[in-house]
Amino acid sequence: MHEAAESLQRPSFPKLLQKFLYEQLRRDNMALPSRSSHLRIDGRIHVFFSAVATFYAPSDISGISSMRRELIRVTSSWRKGQARYDTVLVNSHPEIQGVRGFEVARVFLLFSFRHESKEYPCALVQWYSHVGSEPDDDTGLWMVEPDTDDTGDPHLAIIHLDSIYRAVHLLPVHRNNIFVERTITMHTSLDNFQLFYINKFADHQSFEVLS
Repeated sequence: MHEAAESLQRPSFPKLLQKFLYEQLRRDNMALPSRSSHLRIDGRIHVFFSAVATFYAPSDISGISSMRRELIRVTSSWRKGQARYDTVLVNSHPEIQGVRGFEVARVFLLFSFRHESKEYPCALVQWYSHVGSEPDDDTGLWMVEPDTDDTGDPHLAIIHLDSIYRAVHLLPVHRNNIFVERTITMHTSLDNFQLFYINKFADHQSFEVLS
């Protein structure tokens, strides 16, 4: 774990992984140590650069039997170019319809590990928080901002891969009297802006689930 933390330049990675495993074991009603820090993960960590989300989208007639497949990319170099870390919808509250049933996150790592003969596919993510209690008046789009901790670093967590519903498109919010540098590209916009619209117009299914 500590080698992975150094490679990722994420010192909090071991603690996040222990917390994730503790929560998974508690959900499975297995015997637990008194604290998550007592859990040991000694096996290999396998890293992946993409994942496929498969979901039911009845309004999209281009899919076979209303099913769609979508590639979520997480890599330090996409097509021999700049890094690409996609943003996703996390199905945090399936009982709630619409955008309030999802959380938005940016994926920085896809990986899996084994513990007591069980494999856990995971994602290291940064959370985004909803801004306001209603969509923007002008665009009709909900807004989010990246979460940070008390030190200003990204608020990170490890989640189960099955909790990711699909990719989501975020649009930077351009405010009046704010200068936008020419060096900003589609590859760096997520790092240079602090406020984003959740684009429900990206495709049929986005409009259905985010309206």
